Amino acid sequence: MSYESRYENFIGGQWVPPARGRYFENPTPVTGQTFCEVARSDEADVEAALDAAHAAAPAWGKTAPAERAAILNKIADRIDEHTAALAVAEVWDNGKPIREALAADIPLAADHFRYFAAALRAQEGSLSQIDDDTVAYHFHEPLGVVGQIIPWNFPILMGAWKLAPALAAGNAVVLKPAEQTPVSVLYLMSLIGDLLPPGVLNVVSGFGAEAGKPLASSNRIAKIAFTGETTTGRLIMQYASQNLIPVTLELGGKSPNIFFSDVMAKADDYQDKALEGFTMFALNQGEVCTCPSRSLVQADIYDQFLELAAIRTKAVRQGDPLDSETMLGSQASNDQLEKVLSYIEIGKGEGAKVITGGERAELGGDLSGGFYMQPTILGGDNSMRVFQEEIFGPVVAVTSFSDYDDAMSIANDTLYGLGAGSPTSTMSPTPTASSRTPARGPRRPSPNPTNPNRKLPPDPPARCSRSPSPAATSTSSGGSSPWCSSACGPPPRWSGWACSRGGTTRSTRPPRCSPCSST
Repeated sequence: MSYESRYENFIGGQWVPPARGRYFENPTPVTGQTFCEVARSDEADVEAALDAAHAAAPAWGKTAPAERAAILNKIADRIDEHTAALAVAEVWDNGKPIREALAADIPLAADHFRYFAAALRAQEGSLSQIDDDTVAYHFHEPLGVVGQIIPWNFPILMGAWKLAPALAAGNAVVLKPAEQTPVSVLYLMSLIGDLLPPGVLNVVSGFGAEAGKPLASSNRIAKIAFTGETTTGRLIMQYASQNLIPVTLELGGKSPNIFFSDVMAKADDYQDKALEGFTMFALNQGEVCTCPSRSLVQADIYDQFLELAAIRTKAVRQGDPLDSETMLGSQASNDQLEKVLSYIEIGKGEGAKVITGGERAELGGDLSGGFYMQPTILGGDNSMRVFQEEIFGPVVAVTSFSDYDDAMSIANDTLYGLGAGSPTSTMSPTPTASSRTPARGPRRPSPNPTNPNRKLPPDPPARCSRSPSPAATSTSSGGSSPWCSSACGPPPRWSGWACSRGGTTRSTRPPRCSPCSST
């Protein structure tokens, strides 16, 4: 595919240059070379996007659910039609292997739009009986205009993850992609922008302090959703609290994989899958908030298991991300690569042992300037920073435990939650471990955490997060609950807050129709 030499903001259904005329260079992590310029937006551009969103929000919110669902399905169809091109755009912008983009990122993005189209069609209001002649009606209503900030590890998929439920609920959106990976989302907009009414979906690119903060702190949004680093998430929550608006956060993780002695009982498929689960720390170059970046191995099998784990890790094929055989691509940016390398040095300084990897991967030819990191296993103890802090790279910190209670103690000794793994052939001890870890639930090998039907509960430290499932639609909508007594006649039909018999709702809690109540 070919790229534009310069990408503008997408505002009000049009490509709009940044207000101050500034752009920043966007390099591909595959080669390290700049391939385009992207709008460097600031508060003026955010305000323009909010103007467009507020102009479009009322009509979009009143659009029939069936029509909104049909548009979401058209978006999914358009994504399917351009799967290959979108996958290449994601690889070139992010550095991930194309096999993952083709098999997971792009199909799952389409699936999220279809899922929430169906969830919207299935959504119902409700009615509660207050007493013998009084009922309360419960309606779903859009929040209005919402802000969304997505990360650089899964740009298109995380965009779909946030956009699908918000659009389904009838909201207009202002979305800011990460400055490290803005182009794949902008390319997606070039494909689907014509399917939505102008202003319903607006994309503003730029840096966090210049564009992200004005969006997150704006008093013109009804909700802010953010996926990214925990420190930034705390700031987002502060901004939201100042405006008393809801917030959805998906933040960092330091997820443990727990390997009990039974994985070494015999060399069978179970052991093979356990070793495969171990190497999941390198999935998407380790740039996954739920990746198993800590591995806890029972002491009596520690040396034997790590010998096999190191062999399996070294077998992970690293190379050109556009090669369908490549399993490990490049880090998303040079800054991220340098961060990973710095943590290796921190670990070694604390006494961690480099079992395999530990250095920048030197690939030749056109890839020599890319941002590649060797998959790395570090041995140490859970008090080290490489065990306690999110590295967000293909690095796993490994330690041993004596028994089940010791494993649970180590697994829980972390600021983070998000995920936990315990490969088992019998589902034991997974159910018990699930109740003893602060994560979203231990998993067996081959997890699929991005299926939109899976409800992910709030996790520490971001205890206000809610992930895909019908719950995501509910967190993207508000509601009203007018009530009426049958003593005044048949129940009224409602249109917003107006009663069809000419009454108006009052600002009481819950609101009432004035002909039906004097209060």
